[in-house]
Amino acid sequence: MGKIIFYEDRNFQGRCYECNSDCGDLHSYFSHCNSIKVDSGSWMIYERPNYLGHQYFLKKGDYPDYQQWMGFSDAIKSCRSLPQQRGAHKIKIYEKEDFRGQTLELLEDCPSVFDKFKYHDIHSCNVLEGHWIFYEQPNYRGRQYLLKPGEYRRFSDWGSQNARVSSFRRVLETY
Repeated sequence: MGKIIFYEDRNFQGRCYECNSDCGDLHSYFSHCNSIKVDSGSWMIYERPNYLGHQYFLKKGDYPDYQQWMGFSDAIKSCRSLPQQRGAHKIKIYEKEDFRGQTLELLEDCPSVFDKFKYHDIHSCNVLEGHWIFYEQPNYRGRQYLLKPGEYRRFSDWGSQNARVSSFRRVLETY
């Protein structure tokens, strides 16, 4: 398991809470979060309880303010430790819902969907191996969506309100 420490104030100041496992509701430990240290592992943190709302991928490192993890605010209400990932990653993406239209099978990260495939939207996908993160903007920026192995018949299945996926990458081992 990994280890993450949440701080109420910037630059690792104020009340803090150390976490070693998934937590669906952090509100009783701190009221807001302005800095985070990830001592080990990879984590998804969420703006709302029960792993809802905007989500952010964090790997080992220091994040002295919420802008460092591309946060929209200092609201962090749940977190999930990501499993240590070894081995292959494989994803199939489709330009239309229900696995229709042009399809591509990928094994590597993609910093720009448009540059590589000449389209912006991914309407469905099948994660065959590993965990992946979709980003709404190129170069791994903007809103993030964690995808575990499984079928995603439409963009709402991975929590998005639109099909805009401009980059994506594998979640790799970070221990």
